[in-house]
Amino acid sequence: METTKPTIIFVHGLWADGSSWSKVIPLLVARGYKVISVQNPTTTLENDIAATQRAIAVAGGDVVLVGHSWGGFVITEAGDLPQVKALVYVAAYAPEKDETVVSLSEKAAPTQLASYFKAEGGFVSLTREGITNVFANDLSAQEQELVFAVQQPTSPDVFKGVASKVAWKQKPSWYIVASEDKTINPDLERLMAQRAKAKTTTLKSCHVAMLSKPNQVLEVILEAANQASN
Repeated sequence: METTKPTIIFVHGLWADGSSWSKVIPLLVARGYKVISVQNPTTTLENDIAATQRAIAVAGGDVVLVGHSWGGFVITEAGDLPQVKALVYVAAYAPEKDETVVSLSEKAAPTQLASYFKAEGGFVSLTREGITNVFANDLSAQEQELVFAVQQPTSPDVFKGVASKVAWKQKPSWYIVASEDKTINPDLERLMAQRAKAKTTTLKSCHVAMLSKPNQVLEVILEAANQASN
């Protein structure tokens, strides 16, 4: 009897958009997976959760949620739905109940990310230097230009989001630590992975590991998807 493959739902982080998964999506489609890449409004935690919940509804069956950075916060909340069979965190926040991005970040030394913020019209973007130095620091200049061009400005309200549901306590979880990450401290990533009892893979990568090491990220997603199919 053939097992049905789960739909892979990607949830991007802040200062990114759904195209941050552009290298991994074709690899999954070639293997027969349906894929949805959520476009988070990055306005509030609640709005981003709602966007992911809509994607889960559209998928209409079992799903694996893959969250990058802030997207990890979102899948931790949205992942409590019964259709969600596995969680994959890619250099992502994996909060405990009542934590915020700010309180979670205090568990490790700060990075230089905030020094590259640019506020405009009540939203915050990353400067070109921020993309180069701390966000996509091991990508080519051409790829960095693309990351800079498609970034979605972030409302400061997202940082007020408080974790209430913690899906990693019930669902099998995988975590990719980006050892060269200058956006989220790799020590914090290791702490969150250990706390979630996630199967952990460490990649020598900048923050956007799915663009820096797409094949290795794919392997972790496939492992989660295979387990979800059984």
